[in-house]
Amino acid sequence: MSNHLVFRFLHSLCPIACTFLTVACSLHAAEPAKVRLVAYNIKHGRGMDNKVDLKRVASVLRKLKPDLVALQEIDQTCIRSGKVDQAAVLGNLLGMHHRFGKFMDFQGGQYGLAVLSRFPIQKSFRHQLAPGAEPRCALEVIVRPTGSGTLLSFVSIHNDWTRGSFRIAQVNDLIAGLRERNHPIILAGDFNAQPKAESLARLQASGFLVSPKTKDAKTFPSPSPRIEIDYFLSRGFSFVNSPVTVVHDERLASDHRPIVMELPLP
Repeated sequence: MSNHLVFRFLHSLCPIACTFLTVACSLHAAEPAKVRLVAYNIKHGRGMDNKVDLKRVASVLRKLKPDLVALQEIDQTCIRSGKVDQAAVLGNLLGMHHRFGKFMDFQGGQYGLAVLSRFPIQKSFRHQLAPGAEPRCALEVIVRPTGSGTLLSFVSIHNDWTRGSFRIAQVNDLIAGLRERNHPIILAGDFNAQPKAESLARLQASGFLVSPKTKDAKTFPSPSPRIEIDYFLSRGFSFVNSPVTVVHDERLASDHRPIVMELPLP
């Protein structure tokens, strides 16, 4: 085949190639943006073998590839966990931004909860909640997942474990604290409430949707879960039915199993 014929053949393929690329790009552009969420009560890094091992926790989280992580039972420079800033250590290990919310002073440091974020954190708020067996707060971070897109509040939750009346008071305070938010909100963490509990019903009545789980819904205790107490709840999204939450089968790193959800952004 002469050079002239080769040129004509290749030139005839250009419209086909351009059409294919245009369609491929359009399909890619049509895919909705998503954010991958994890909630995990890590029991200050103490696994079921009674060893405190933050690298093991980080390894579990790394495999889940999260954009945002709500962490519960976090120590900041407490004796029992080696006097390290656990939120900062996990953030450094995973290359994520971090914030810590204090429940109370404990063993020479502070005890509370945390959030890790792949996105820069625009603002953070510590919401004081009604006390229970221990002081409690919720930790909210506001991020902008898609750069110029909408703001998103991601709130780490760890409600009282002893009495339903304490949990109801705590969610009432949280609802009041988030009342002025006019952008989407995700609540994530250890609610210490089973699915039909009044504290969850209060949140649903205020507009939050509870993300349903796949058939293996129980989250505690991790070796052989008997109860479901860890959840994602959402408000301000366009979907009618919330995306499904998956309970990750991790039995050693903590006494809870982590939960995972992939959420389409508005």
